Amino acid sequence: MARPEKDINDLKAIKINLRMTVQDYLTVCENASTVGIGIPDFIRKRSVGKPLPRTKISSENRKLFIELCRIGNNLNQLTKKAHLGGFNPHELNSQLNLLKSTLAEIKQVTLRS
Repeated sequence: MARPEKDINDLKAIKINLRMTVQDYLTVCENASTVGIGIPDFIRKRSVGKPLPRTKISSENRKLFIELCRIGNNLNQLTKKAHLGGFNPHELNSQLNLLKSTLAEIKQVTLRS
């Protein structure tokens, strides 16, 4: 099965050559690597006013962020159950202790980096 053809408006058919100083090039390289995209994509997005991605996050910090989101989700679920009155106090206590230990681990990892 062949790949479907792109619409003419989606093709990147026009090539532009650009001259710049070495310092300008180094600045563009640094800015592009900061947000984690290539130089052509960086220049293209900046020139047409498209939003740039947020600052590039290392894989370790990304894992930490995901874990913090999960903890926040669990905490919201526990809070909702507590407000509805549908919880077992012993189970809630064990969940909160688990949350406390996980947060302590994250704190240690964060302080080491």
